[in-house]
Amino acid sequence: MKEIADANKGTPGASPRQTWKQDPASVKADILKVATREIASLGLSGSRINVIADKCKTSKRMIYYYFGDKEGLYRAVIESAYREVRDAEQELDLEHLEPITALETLIEFTFHHHSRHPDFIRLVMIENIHHGEFLRHSETIQDLNAPAINRVERIYLRGVETGCFRTGLTPLELHWFISALSFFNVSNSASFSLIFGDALTTEDSQSMLAAHAREMLLRFVLTPERACEYIGAG
Repeated sequence: MKEIADANKGTPGASPRQTWKQDPASVKADILKVATREIASLGLSGSRINVIADKCKTSKRMIYYYFGDKEGLYRAVIESAYREVRDAEQELDLEHLEPITALETLIEFTFHHHSRHPDFIRLVMIENIHHGEFLRHSETIQDLNAPAINRVERIYLRGVETGCFRTGLTPLELHWFISALSFFNVSNSASFSLIFGDALTTEDSQSMLAAHAREMLLRFVLTPERACEYIGAG
């Protein structure tokens, strides 16, 4: 705790008594929240540790104490963003849904989650600009995201076993298609709207796009017989 207290010396508005009583987990969470907004808005090079510290009402030394350096903070921000979406997927409790409903639920969740969390999409875009350089050094990113593929695999295998999903697909491929449709909706929203208008950005249009993404992917995954039934039911 001495290091934490030392790191917080000079923090605006923080008395020594308050410093000693700080909750480390809460401090880290606050730093990550502010850093997420700053980095997603300004990029890695444009964001500033001193600005993040000021907005957190903490010190640069406190940030360095927890995250090592700016790149360490950036990795922690991305890892936290991925952890949030994976934890939310877990709460869907898809194991208790029949395969078609489970896949529909996952598709719509992903579409709407990405739409409501544009900072997550921007962070992923920033990391791709850097060719994955920083995530390459993450010790947790693969373990964090492995459940996403495992989750799709369990849904798909149950669907194959019950005869409603066709064979020959891979869980990674299905995850790619779900991500692609959901990601583009946010990543290209600004340029797409400027060029073609904002008709697809309204709440009703977003709901329509989510439904169409669900239908396209289900038609792709279902056996021909079940696809005809699915289309007819729609």
